[in-house]
Amino acid sequence: MEGISAETAEETFEVELTVNGVHRGARVPARRLLSDLLRHDLRLTGTHVGCEHGVCGCCTVLLDGEPVRSCLMFAVTAAGHEITTVEGLAAPDGTMSPVQRAFQECHGLQCGFCTPGFLCTVTALLRETPDPTDEEIVEGVSGNLCRCTGYQNIVKSVRRAAELGASRPGEEES
Repeated sequence: MEGISAETAEETFEVELTVNGVHRGARVPARRLLSDLLRHDLRLTGTHVGCEHGVCGCCTVLLDGEPVRSCLMFAVTAAGHEITTVEGLAAPDGTMSPVQRAFQECHGLQCGFCTPGFLCTVTALLRETPDPTDEEIVEGVSGNLCRCTGYQNIVKSVRRAAELGASRPGEEES
């Protein structure tokens, strides 16, 4: 449904989508980015915005299971789709996903700013490639930048997540 925002005199649109399994809606201007919808309208601040050019991957979320840069996508484009943010990776009872657990165990979190994007990217990577080689891991996370120290612990975390069965829910190792 279209409307005009009184504050900005800008045309607004009703956006309805499913975020982390919950039907959500918001009225936004056409130029509102998905990252801003998630962070500012829906208060899901786990999605970080780093470069605002799609280069760093901090804003990566899953759109119908595929990783996308939420800072490059208009919120209205996501209408009717299913979005998974870092907040949606854990089980409903708060149990960490295998990917989250592996990043914690292997110190892949580092300062944590880029972590939400890495967690979403790796979740999609392991769904597509359940037992990746080191080269496939490096290629798979190459669109995400970590400004801390390096990628050794991130690669180690992806290997561990694969061991934990990240792509096979319910078949996780202990």
